Amino acid sequence: MSDDKSTLENMADAAGAKLKEGADRARAAGHDIASNFGGTADNLKDRTEAAEDRAKAEVHNAEAHAEYNSGKREAQDGDGH
Repeated sequence: MSDDKSTLENMADAAGAKLKEGADRARAAGHDIASNFGGTADNLKDRTEAAEDRAKAEVHNAEAHAEYNSGKREAQDGDGH
């Protein structure tokens, strides 16, 4: 996040972070499903990868909110960039 970004740039970055969050959550769900099949070692690996993907999703969610809030502030200050 930078004060040099325009409102549109901030909003685009927020949207991109939300897309990444969605992809992370989808991967986590896939690992959750996969953990129900296969051997014990595979189950542990899938559970671990699901937890990692959920953590990444939370980071991307926080980034999206920060970018959105920065864009909103930029729009409200009146100069647009």
